[in-house]
Amino acid sequence: MTDSNETARSPRLIGADGGDVMGATGRQDRFLIESHETEGRFSLVEHTLGPRALAAPMHYHTREDEYTFVLEGRVGASLAGHEVYAEPGELLFKPRGEWHTFWNAGDTPARMLELISAGGLEQLFRRLGMLTDWPDPATLTEMAGEYGCRLDFDATVPLMERLGLEL
Repeated sequence: MTDSNETARSPRLIGADGGDVMGATGRQDRFLIESHETEGRFSLVEHTLGPRALAAPMHYHTREDEYTFVLEGRVGASLAGHEVYAEPGELLFKPRGEWHTFWNAGDTPARMLELISAGGLEQLFRRLGMLTDWPDPATLTEMAGEYGCRLDFDATVPLMERLGLEL
């Protein structure tokens, strides 16, 4: 007999339609590997963003680094005050302690793999994916704080206005 933790860490194939998918049309997350499956070492989530969708307010993490590998579309990012654009096959590195955000910079859906190390932040994505609308800024700030994240809406709004983005 095997326990569920052993099964979660066993070799397996996650099919093209595998994993839990959550979120609305403008933003969906597909949970491929979660931190409880890796003893907290990392998680892997596929993000799909609709045209001109902002993934999150300007923020930084205190507990994890994020690596975003672009699969489809054009992804813009503000990384420590620098605006960059990534195409399919390119990687964005968002280290802990650095202010950042990212968005779909195109008119077609963008799809990317998000590797998070150490894992755990994917649970915030899961919680947000269960909501029908984004929470108000105070509630979102409180939720993010539970995962060691800080948000900066004062820096987010001008970016959204300048680039025509929606959260």
